[in-house]
Order: sequence, then structure tokens, then C-alpha cells
Amino acid sequence: MKNVLEHKGYTGSVAFDADDKISHGRVLGIRAIIGFEGTTVKDLEKDFHAGIDDYLDMCAEKDMEPEKPFKGTFNIRLDPSLHQRLVT
Repeated sequence: MKNVLEHKGYTGSVAFDADDKISHGRVLGIRAIIGFEGTTVKDLEKDFHAGIDDYLDMCAEKDMEPEKPFKGTFNIRLDPSLHQRLVT
């Protein structure tokens, strides 16, 4: 079972709220807070993709470099793909 979504190199956590009957999550590995939610898997994925795309568009508009997730540093250096696997 996999509880993460991936889009354009970014990874989002996925959790289910049984009380509200909604899935939600946030993008991992960056300081910016990008949240998403949906009542269906399709809606969840759509909101996740839109959140990433909006973040990248905002960075382009402000001429900012978007944060790169899983840069491979946290007191030690390692391959970015290993860093991502350790978190997900």
C-alpha cells in the first residue's frame, strides 16, 4: 500500500479523516506549506497537482527559485532518491 502522491518531483503525504470522510495531505520536503484534499482519489490527485502547479507558477511570477524537495541533506549527505525513500 502506498500513501503518497508524486507530481513533478514533489511528494505529498496522504491521510484519511474518517469523521469528515475526506482524504488530505501536504507536500513533503519543502518549507512552503502546500496542502490538498478530496473526497475521491481523483479529486485528491487533482487538488495535489493543482497545488504543485500553483506553487511553481507563483515562483515563476515572483522570479524565485522553487524549493527542491529531498535535497539530500539533514546532518549527513546522501543520494536524493534515498532521502525520499526514507521519508516515504
